[in-house]
Amino acid sequence: MTPADGSDTERHAVLTPAAEVAADLGVNPDTGLSQHEARRRLAAHGPNELVGTAAAPAWLRFLAQFKDPLVFLLLIAIAISLIAWIIEGAHGVPIDAVVIGAIVVLNAIVGYIQENRAADAVAALQNMAAATATVLRDGSRTTIPATDVVVGDILILGEGDAVAADARLGHAEGLRVQESALTGEAESVDKDNRTLSELSGIGDRTNMVFKGTAVSQGTGRAIVVATGMDTEMGAIATMLDSTVSEPSPLEKEISSVSKMLGILVIGIAVVTMLVLFVVNNVSTVAEAVEVLLLGVSLAVAAVPEGLPAILTVVLAIGVQKLAEHRAVVTELHSVETLGSASVICSDKTGTLTRNEMTIQRIVTSSGSVSVAGIGYAPEGEVLDEATGQAPTGALYFESRRLLVEASLANDADLQQADDGSWQIIGDPTEASFLVALRKLEGAADRAADFERRNSVPFNSDRKMMSVLQADRAADGNLKVMAKGAPDVLLGRCVKIQVGEKVMDLDDRRRAEVLQTVEDLSGQAYRTMGVAWREITPQDADPFDEEDESDLVYVGTVGIIDPPRDEAASAVAEAHRAGVRTIMITGDHPTTASRIAADLGITDGVHPAVTGAALQAMDEASLIETVKDNSVYARVAPEHKLRIVNALQHDGSVVAMTGDGVNDAPALKTADIGVAMGITGTEVTKQAARMILGDDNFATIVTAIRQGRSIFANIKKFLRYLLSSNVGEVITVFFGVLLAGVIGLSQASPGAEMVIPLLATQILWINLVTDTGPALAMGVDPEVDDPMALPPRDQSERIIDRQMWSGIVLIGLVMGAITLATMDIFLPGGLIPGGTDDLETARTAAFTTLVFAQLFNALNSRSETTSAFHRLFSNRWLWGSVALAVVLQVAVVEVPFLQTAFGTTSLDLAHWAIAVGMSSLVLWVDEIRKVVLRRRVGSVAA
Repeated sequence: MTPADGSDTERHAVLTPAAEVAADLGVNPDTGLSQHEARRRLAAHGPNELVGTAAAPAWLRFLAQFKDPLVFLLLIAIAISLIAWIIEGAHGVPIDAVVIGAIVVLNAIVGYIQENRAADAVAALQNMAAATATVLRDGSRTTIPATDVVVGDILILGEGDAVAADARLGHAEGLRVQESALTGEAESVDKDNRTLSELSGIGDRTNMVFKGTAVSQGTGRAIVVATGMDTEMGAIATMLDSTVSEPSPLEKEISSVSKMLGILVIGIAVVTMLVLFVVNNVSTVAEAVEVLLLGVSLAVAAVPEGLPAILTVVLAIGVQKLAEHRAVVTELHSVETLGSASVICSDKTGTLTRNEMTIQRIVTSSGSVSVAGIGYAPEGEVLDEATGQAPTGALYFESRRLLVEASLANDADLQQADDGSWQIIGDPTEASFLVALRKLEGAADRAADFERRNSVPFNSDRKMMSVLQADRAADGNLKVMAKGAPDVLLGRCVKIQVGEKVMDLDDRRRAEVLQTVEDLSGQAYRTMGVAWREITPQDADPFDEEDESDLVYVGTVGIIDPPRDEAASAVAEAHRAGVRTIMITGDHPTTASRIAADLGITDGVHPAVTGAALQAMDEASLIETVKDNSVYARVAPEHKLRIVNALQHDGSVVAMTGDGVNDAPALKTADIGVAMGITGTEVTKQAARMILGDDNFATIVTAIRQGRSIFANIKKFLRYLLSSNVGEVITVFFGVLLAGVIGLSQASPGAEMVIPLLATQILWINLVTDTGPALAMGVDPEVDDPMALPPRDQSERIIDRQMWSGIVLIGLVMGAITLATMDIFLPGGLIPGGTDDLETARTAAFTTLVFAQLFNALNSRSETTSAFHRLFSNRWLWGSVALAVVLQVAVVEVPFLQTAFGTTSLDLAHWAIAVGMSSLVLWVDEIRKVVLRRRVGSVAA
């Protein structure tokens, strides 16, 4: 099936009336499927999801661990060892082959476990970000995971919804659907429920909606006719199934580093083997096999082949940590991009502010009062601004009347949850009156005296609403109570409340009210007026807009959406990290400027740029504007895309927040699109790379900090792995070249060839010291402050020149102290006094190299900060180090392991010298860090 053809069921639905489609599918359009029937269909036909290539079975994924070219080298080493064992008579057990084989299997098990853990983390992440759908089940609207939608379900569609399945429309009101994901057409398509006379292309099937498209306007109900891979999107998924995803920049760099190292160390291994052949005059098969085994083992041990798996695990763990902070990252490698963010473009309402409209000022004829407290909890004092005391007399009467009437001319509701928190149902501005009502003593009791009879609802043209209320405390007298925009309301008023009296609204009093509105607006308050009048039952039948006249103006309130408590500190933290905050809002410029100033986003020098001004700018002007201006007001969602493009043109890495359908293009274009988890539509969530579970700006800053920490941890384990592996290469290479100098050649006069470390010992080092400490560093707590540095330049290499110099230095130190330890115990070297045999000296050197790498794990936690800073903060690292120490002691002291790895027991003096020599890695790196810190300090000065 191609997307243009459609399934047989869909073709039938397009050409058949909706009622017949519902009948054919066994569903009542008014009640939907029953829960029981929906479960039966889901079990019979499977979940509504797009399925790629079937996951490989566990045994096949385990075998895939052996496909690595470096593992092939180990398999070659096993073959070489077995051939040598057979040639020599096949006596006993082929120890080298068995040990190498065990290490290959163990490495495969570790890789398999790591991949499974990464897959589990990603799967959990996808579940957290899973889309939902609203359907009709048993006659009730129900929100379910989109994967649970079945054929026959009645989809309830509204603006911003992602369509969960292919469905035939049964009802539509002003419905428009964005179908560019299927058709490539940018314009939304008008939809209706009319039956088509002929089957046409997808773009012309106006009575159908399709999975993966988005409702841009209107509402509708539709009967699901296809789910999962049977949908049009499923057909596309089938065609795209073989498409290979482009690796992220981080993946590419890791791959590049691994390949470069692979080529380098294989070259060194080949050179080492050639030197061994020449220097030792290799003439027997056994000697040749030993040289080959050493070279292959050195190549394998020197390349950090576990890098990709460790990287995936570390990123997955980082994603889960972000989820704990209510930030869901939908793409694993986007975590690294977070550390590069240099600009956060944020909405105001609900992100920087609480999205809890709060009345802070009430102004009436007799004065003004302040209302303390923020949010929807009815806690806070109401005070006369002139006296600082509770209002009394005329001011109290006016304030109470205003709050009572505005709370009754209201469709919102304020409720207290079981946990004690306060929640609203309805419009936040309307709810602010209900909260303030409870704060003023006696006002809620007065409101309880009224019974609502009728209403004229608010609309954007009238900018007001009114209700008809019966006053039970006054024999059921009827009153009109109204609230709305002050200028609109004043036009319908002829009187004004002054204390308990009603006075004429003359020009002077009207001017005073308008001045109050202007003053409050200048302080960034949203203003609302309140008015009332008595009405007879005859005049109130019918109750309509004509009754909204001859009103008595009571007063004006100043309402504001207060900033979140944590927003100012989050903006300051972002600024400290070199991350600029830009506010983009549809609110009034004055309000936007005040909130921005309160939060420290702007210093007030540059005024808010309006959407109208943006519209008039060409691209060059806009690029210059975004360099200096950080507040944009009365901005439409489509302007966000232009702002993102202008910032990116200037080299910024942009994180952009959004919640509406029209925000999706900007979120997709931004380097990090951030969707609102609470207020965001499914479309924005699908376009974003990160979803905020709490819609909170501070969570974005936390995510940036976490992203930087994750990137720092990646550098830590790279520093550790590479410097340790360089140390192994240097030990073997220079051990062969300097065999005569350090006494190695003289240690076995009868032997034709002597090498510093055995092949199995090198493989053991690789197994014991690489994976555990590297993974532990991937979850290392912060050592350096990640927010004390500017954003990372995306062109910056993950391993820069300074890091490479440190890696080479530590590798040289490791090689030097390992060979020096061998020289200490061997007679005839540079260091006099050695009396031990080769097996003992080699065991001591082997142990020194293992411990040196464990000390290096402590070094590698920071490029410049001392290893002793927060030394014990990473219990996982200490656990992996302790395990490695126990294993090394076992391989030296346990008899059967001594046989397998060519070791012998060491006395206390040998252990002390091995530990002391290996600790030099720590002290040398401490000196290097002191020099680096002083250099940085002198440059800063």
